[in-house]
Amino acid sequence: MCGRFVVASVASELVGVLRVDLEDDDLPAPSYNVAPTAQAAIVIDSAKTEPPTRRLESARWGLIPAWAKDTKIGTRAFNARSEELEDKPMFRKALAKRRAVVPTSGYYEWKTVDGVKIPHYIHPADGSPLFMAGLYEWWKDPAKQDDDPDRWLLSFTILTRDSIGRLGSIHDRMPLFIDADHADAWLDPTIDNVRDVLDATIDAAPALAKTLDDHVVSKAVGNVRNNSPELIEPADG
Repeated sequence: MCGRFVVASVASELVGVLRVDLEDDDLPAPSYNVAPTAQAAIVIDSAKTEPPTRRLESARWGLIPAWAKDTKIGTRAFNARSEELEDKPMFRKALAKRRAVVPTSGYYEWKTVDGVKIPHYIHPADGSPLFMAGLYEWWKDPAKQDDDPDRWLLSFTILTRDSIGRLGSIHDRMPLFIDADHADAWLDPTIDNVRDVLDATIDAAPALAKTLDDHVVSKAVGNVRNNSPELIEPADG
């Protein structure tokens, strides 16, 4: 799973290879402890234009489907198992037309050793951006007026798959990593062969996983109020 991640640079600096056309005017600031329900930047291809417009948008972490009565469902939908997407009504429609890429610097995962959870920071060894495959949804708040600019809420989830190799020794799940070569097909809302694109993304993720480094970090990361560059530094001892 992925329950915390890091965006150590302004999101617009992470997505050059993804060729974004438009950027949200209110993108979140860099964060060393992004937690579910927080705002984060995601890349999407808007199907409302022809050809689709690639956008960098601020979105709430935790998917809220269009049929939800309120936002509470999003608190437990921050991850989605990639192998179960087509079987879950909550994710099926988003998989078909609303796929996202989540740009990060790395993420945290907790390894249990003798009953004690030890946080690790997992990140590209060369300091390059780490992209994760996701899904997004737009939700209309029924409590707000039609002319309220905040009536529509954009939210997302990060996909996961079985871990491999070194990452598998930390946790049995890992984010579904995606590289720039697969991003165009993943984001394209006009394709019909969604199953093929999903399978290709799942199959390609292990190669990216093998390029990642990790180190133990301070348990301070467990508190969402803590947010500083020191969180990603190797723990003393």
